[in-house]
Parts: sequence; structure tokens; C-alpha cells
Amino acid sequence: MSDLNEQVKQDIDNAFARQQRYAIELRKSDYKKRVAVLDRFEKVFRDSEEKIYKSAADDFGKPQAEVDLSEIMAVLAELKHVRKNLKKWMKPVPVKATMALFGTSSKIIKEPKGVTLVVSPWNYPFNLTFGPMIWSIAAGNTVIIKPSEMTPNMSAVISEIVEKAFSPEEVCLFQGEADVASYLTSLPFDHIFFTGSPAVGKYVMAAAAKNLTSVTLELGGKSPVIVDKSVDIKKAVKSIAWGKFSNNGQTCIAPDYLYIHESIKDEFVKEMMVCIDKQYGLGNDAKDNGDYCQVVNDGHYQRINRLLDDAQARGGKLITGGQSDDSGRFIAPTLIEGMAADSAIMNEEIFGPLLPVITFTDLDEVISYVNNRPKPLALYIYGKDKGNIEKIL
Repeated sequence: MSDLNEQVKQDIDNAFARQQRYAIELRKSDYKKRVAVLDRFEKVFRDSEEKIYKSAADDFGKPQAEVDLSEIMAVLAELKHVRKNLKKWMKPVPVKATMALFGTSSKIIKEPKGVTLVVSPWNYPFNLTFGPMIWSIAAGNTVIIKPSEMTPNMSAVISEIVEKAFSPEEVCLFQGEADVASYLTSLPFDHIFFTGSPAVGKYVMAAAAKNLTSVTLELGGKSPVIVDKSVDIKKAVKSIAWGKFSNNGQTCIAPDYLYIHESIKDEFVKEMMVCIDKQYGLGNDAKDNGDYCQVVNDGHYQRINRLLDDAQARGGKLITGGQSDDSGRFIAPTLIEGMAADSAIMNEEIFGPLLPVITFTDLDEVISYVNNRPKPLALYIYGKDKGNIEKIL
């Protein structure tokens, strides 16, 4: 924080003070006023679709179909849901009075929090910037946004949309690296919404605690997939391949490692390779496939390759994939098995197109393994055996 330019600090302080003043006015905002602000945003957002496509392609080769599904449609769905329900959400809720308040009537009246901060990630920048922003505006708050510096083209489009759609006291944005985020989180916001890694989430939470600021932390983790022998293999393969390799595995809820019953492992792997080949291409064939993303930057590219190298050094054997190309930050869709339990790939969130495959015969051992590790963000079960599904849950 000490390295941050004094002028940038002053600009942030001025914006924060401006929004604090405006937030007091917003406490009286009604449904029509809040929806009018969202309508204004939607028009600018829709008008920016071509810029959104181009910026996503420029930053990490994201195909238009994925941008439509995970960025544009996701934001529009948030807007639709908020418009449909906001009037109901804003109404006071009558509640039964306690004995201590006998003879009185009670109700819950919802009020805006005030000035809110959205610190958004690079993997789904439009979705995970504008989604929280929409909810905050709907609740009658002002918003300051800090987008990721790792996707500069997408962040530039986000900034342009914000400038066109809002006045600075409604929503404003500050670009920069960690020093900007650090200074922002030191301010006494009324709420902070952060999406990112657990490691950075700890810093955000510690900074927020100094001001007793409430936080929403949407973090990552190692999300397991458990494939029971009762599974429909072809359906499971399509679902898992999409969840793992879309966005090049750079998704917080992507399958991180796969436990599969030993009796169906060979058939499953065979079908998975057919699916990968059809969707993206096996090995280097995926390099020129326009539907297959790049790794976001050189640092993440090197980190993922280190995970793969370490796994192979610790007994891991490639089932398919493993190819890489520095020039395009390309790493092929990869399945690997046999790595040691203490290998980095089994202990760090992968956030890339590597999928460790582990066989099992005893479901209790799988459950014990998952339970003895940090709680994952997601867990996926594929199978038809209701008893086993309930047991896992």
C-alpha cells in the first residue's frame, strides 16, 4: 500500500467520500429508481457485446460461445431475476412479536448497506463483476469496482461500460494491481464482495475486520468428482469434460480430481478420450481449435506446467495430453493417474486443464479422503445408486 501513488489514493478517497454522501440519499430510493439504473446499465451492456467478444478473445482466446454462455447470458439472467423479484424483496416482512414485546407489532424493514466494493477476478470478468454489482444496486447501494489486472482488455471494456452507464456517485471503477486492491480494502466500506483465491481471501477478510466490514468471499478449492459404478458413462463423460475443460479449466468450481470406481475406469477413460477428441482434439490437435481457451498469462502457464512435472516426477502417468506450447500458453486437455498423494497436483487447486484420475473400490475410503481435506467449493457425484449418493451427501 505504501507504494501506491498519492494521487491515486486521493482519487480513491474522493470517490469513496462522494459515494458515502450519495448512499444516504439512496436509502430513500424506490423500486422504480433502482430498476431504472439497471435498465440504463443493460442497454450499455448489450450495446457492448462486440467489444466483450473481442476483449475475451484478446486476453485468453475465449471462444464466442463460451462468452455468450458464461458472461453475457449470465449477466442478463441476473438482471431478469432481480427485476422479477425486487419489488417483493423490498417489502417489509411482518414477524410475530416475542413475549418481551407483547402488545406490539413487529416487522423486518430491509435497508441498503451503503457503499460497497466489488473485487472481481480474471476468469469470468463480466459475470463476476456485474453480477455482484447488479445485486448491490438492486439493494440500494453504491458500488466501487476493482477489476483484475490480469485481463487488461476485458477490464478496459468493463471500465468503459461503467463510465457510460453510471454517474461516479452510483458506480465507479479503479484499475491497478494488488496495491490498489489493498488500499481499497483498507477503507471502511459497508460491504465487500471478493471473488478469488482462498489465500487472497484471507487478506481481504483481515482488512475488512479492522473496519468491521461485512464480506462475501467466493473462493476456490479442490472440487472432487466421484463416479459410482452405477453411472451412465457417456452422460457423465460429456458433463465432466465440459465442466473441466471449458475456459481451459480456469473455473473455481471445475472438477479438480476424479475418483472413479475401478470396475469402470477403462471404459470411462476410453469414452472421455473420444469426447475430448470430438470437442477439442487430443494432444496438440487442440492447439488450433477455436473452442479451446488459452491459459490466462505466463505465470499461470508456468505454474500449471510445474504441477504436471511434479506429478510425473512422483509417479504420475499420462493417460492423454501433457503437451504444451509456450508461444500460445497452450496446455492440452490432460488426464493423469498414479501420482503420489503428496504431489502438488493433489494438494493445490489446479485451475487449469489437468485432471487427476484415481480409482477406488471402497466408497468409505473416498468419503474419508474428501472429509479429511479442506472443504471444497463444490462436489460432484455421478451415479444412479441412490444409497451411495445419499451416503456421500
